[in-house]
Amino acid sequence: MPFSAPNDNKPQRTVVYLSDGTAITAETFGKAIMAQFDMPARQVRVPFVDTLEKADKVIAQINAVHEKDGVRPVVFMTLVNNEIVKRINEACNAMVMDMFSMFINPLEAEFGVKSHHRVGRFSDVSKSDTYRARIDAINYSLMHDDGQTSRDLSQADVILIGVSRSGKTPTSLYLAMQHGLKVANYPLIPEDFERMQLPPALMPYKSKLFGLTIQPERLSEIRNERRPNSRYADLANCRAEVAAAESMMRRAGVRWLSTTTKSIEEIATTILQELELHQADL
Repeated sequence: MPFSAPNDNKPQRTVVYLSDGTAITAETFGKAIMAQFDMPARQVRVPFVDTLEKADKVIAQINAVHEKDGVRPVVFMTLVNNEIVKRINEACNAMVMDMFSMFINPLEAEFGVKSHHRVGRFSDVSKSDTYRARIDAINYSLMHDDGQTSRDLSQADVILIGVSRSGKTPTSLYLAMQHGLKVANYPLIPEDFERMQLPPALMPYKSKLFGLTIQPERLSEIRNERRPNSRYADLANCRAEVAAAESMMRRAGVRWLSTTTKSIEEIATTILQELELHQADL
């Protein structure tokens, strides 16, 4: 568990994402909050704290960091065991943000019912069909990555197109893993530009197409990391490919966006909105 001291003299806070499950929820929420502050921070994710023994070990580490740094760590936690929650609140020399008590307790009062207080996001057996559907989406997206196959494109929720290294693969996998969507992606290559047409295999599915583009300068940088000093990475070639791809998508009426300054989350959200896709109930 990387509760190590910083390597420089900059003042830092340690931010701990703590959970009895994977800690993904605590980390996602906590990072969104911490992003509002322009300050250095060491970030540590601590999953599966589901016993008092484990809680005591984490408390000791957090308190040691407090003593070393001279400032309180910040803890974002999602814990359902009331004994563990109480122990951490009482024994931790930290600013503890208990996300469940902040949100679930007021909702219990509003709804007039108690929550399930389940540990973890995927522990409910009743959700197994949905979980399997998400695994199917991931497998589909991997199989249809980079134009590997044109089989079963009718099953795709969305088909991403764009020049090589424009962000198609990470976006495909994000949409599959986070939203349960079956995503295929196809690279637009020089042969497509010579024909001035979309790949023939994609023509029956134009309504599912969404294009990704990128600034040529950034594309050249990315390609140079993979194939330095090659024609593939040459700036003039990147400019030509991007211009041809954008012209092709424009003529075909394919919606597209530039990935140059956008995160995967922003790209995926735009695609969901533009194509009016609905994520699986995961």
